[in-house]
Amino acid sequence: MMAKVREMVEERDWGQFHTPENLAKSIVIEASELLECFQWSSDADPARLRSELADVLTYCYLLADKIGVDAEGLLHGSVTAKLACS
Repeated sequence: MMAKVREMVEERDWGQFHTPENLAKSIVIEASELLECFQWSSDADPARLRSELADVLTYCYLLADKIGVDAEGLLHGSVTAKLACS
């Protein structure tokens, strides 16, 4: 999946803007758009919800990639550590 994300970034020449700081800001901005789906009702439009969640995940993966971290490995390690504490 990361290869497709990198391809999308390259095709659009977005890499010039993808500093760790900008990517972190983008995660928060997209997360607020995800939260906005529930602003006035707990019944969010499923298509919009999926779209906004995909945007959040995309920026999370981009940030992990930018700082040289395997996002899947990071998540796996975090979940494993939390399960071990249970």
